[in-house]
Amino acid sequence: MAKKVITFGEIMLRLAPEGYYRFVQAESFGATYGGGEANVAVSLANYGFDAKFVTKLPSHEIGQAAVNSLRKFGVDTSHIARGGNRVGIYFLEKGASQRPSKVIYDRAGSSIATATASDFDWKEIFDGADWFHFTGITPALNDQVAQICLEACKAAKDAGVTVSCDLNYRNKLWSKEKAGQVMGELCKYVDVCIANEEDAADVFGIKAADTDVTTGTVNHEGYKDVAKQLADRFGFSKVAITLRESLSANDNNWSAMLYDGTDCYFSKKYKMHIVDRVGGGDSFGGGLICATLNGYDSQDIIEFAVAASCLKHSIEGDFNLVSMDEVLKLAGGDGSGRVQR
Repeated sequence: MAKKVITFGEIMLRLAPEGYYRFVQAESFGATYGGGEANVAVSLANYGFDAKFVTKLPSHEIGQAAVNSLRKFGVDTSHIARGGNRVGIYFLEKGASQRPSKVIYDRAGSSIATATASDFDWKEIFDGADWFHFTGITPALNDQVAQICLEACKAAKDAGVTVSCDLNYRNKLWSKEKAGQVMGELCKYVDVCIANEEDAADVFGIKAADTDVTTGTVNHEGYKDVAKQLADRFGFSKVAITLRESLSANDNNWSAMLYDGTDCYFSKKYKMHIVDRVGGGDSFGGGLICATLNGYDSQDIIEFAVAASCLKHSIEGDFNLVSMDEVLKLAGGDGSGRVQR
């Protein structure tokens, strides 16, 4: 029987100009759907897991379109609460060369932000579940949603479910001080922590020595220290840190590290030419959860997660639409991009 993973968060309508048009040039916007925990659920459904996404959406047609975008890929939407008036929106302008990508949020007052504890029966939701995943974006929406997150984490622990969290700090949603306070409480219930080179510093003030994300300088020893500090502070069983070296908006080096409480494991490094980087971290989280639930050893877990995420950067939209076989091939060394006939 397939392992069961629950994710909780906000799915948004993504509106993006065609290609590399700037917002001020655009005369039309492509409409797709995505959001941190929804993206993870889609990844896991594609890998053959029983993936359930929990949120709140309006009962009107745009809310239904968001639900349908998940059902299309086999995600269980049976515990999505319905109500409220709007689906959150984010606008994406794709960067190119030295011009960075830009995101503008229009999500205030969305249905999930109006959710209350009575919208979710966590005991029922976690029945038979193996894993629960959320990100730091969800509790950043407001204090009420942060409290719902906390209730979900407590219910997951009561049900014996493994809990993972991607810190995912967003400075447009809350301050570093508030993030540190709220995430510090939530992380007491987390087993597996996922962060990038900036999250640990922004949320918990834990910095990697001799590392500068703006110049693309990555110091492995510094990250080992960050992972150990995080694990020591919160008792995480695993800490995964993605290492992005930004050469330009189009070209990044991509690798990651996994600390399992004893040793640190570094993946191979991929030089990526980016089609769409939104959802890159979520695809890493999905890969990490998949490989861990499949019982891979630490080195294979981090290789699978990085390969999954590398492939996502080649796919338009938020969702990582790849199969287990495609990820395993890349993780195994077939990264030529040659036509498969």
